[in-house]
Amino acid sequence: MTTPSLTDPRLELINTARSFYQQGWMAGTAGNLSIRLADGSFWITASGRSKGELLLSDFVLINTSDQIEASSTDIKPSAETAIHQILYSLFPEAQACYHIHSIESNLVAHFTSEDYLSLPPLEMLKGLGIYEDNPRCLIPIFANHLQVSRIAAEIQYRFTNNPPQIPALLIRNHGVTVWASSPTAARNHIELIEYIFRYMVAARSLGI
Repeated sequence: MTTPSLTDPRLELINTARSFYQQGWMAGTAGNLSIRLADGSFWITASGRSKGELLLSDFVLINTSDQIEASSTDIKPSAETAIHQILYSLFPEAQACYHIHSIESNLVAHFTSEDYLSLPPLEMLKGLGIYEDNPRCLIPIFANHLQVSRIAAEIQYRFTNNPPQIPALLIRNHGVTVWASSPTAARNHIELIEYIFRYMVAARSLGI
């Protein structure tokens, strides 16, 4: 088991979770964050823990065989661990995966009945890797299922056949998930995509 230190990656996740919690993006015990280690294993938030008060003991280590490697007996990994596993498998460059339950992400997922949502051509898209004039950027939407393994399987199938334009996805009535090459980049991705969602909600209320 990893010995806690000033460089322990869980400290990064604790700080990020607290920030997201304070913004109302991880209310109660909602949401999950993970960070991948050099050997391919990853730490993920435990199920049922307040994201505003995480401790080093509130994480589970998943090894490269997708098995729990380090955990106390009274905690379980996030119910959405399977989604993190699939995203790390599909995108080897990803080193962090963040999932939040914001009001805006749930609202915009209902702006369309399609399995994707068209994002406005805002400057913020550059931070998500879109460098085009007046880009047509689509974020994929997935149906929510009680069995998370079904969501993960659908993500694997769709992304294998049609890779996403940006490192983000929506789950209807659930929230948004991003992945990135570092924890800092993943945090930026969440903040950028949430800015775009807030713009979309505001624009619709104003009839723009």
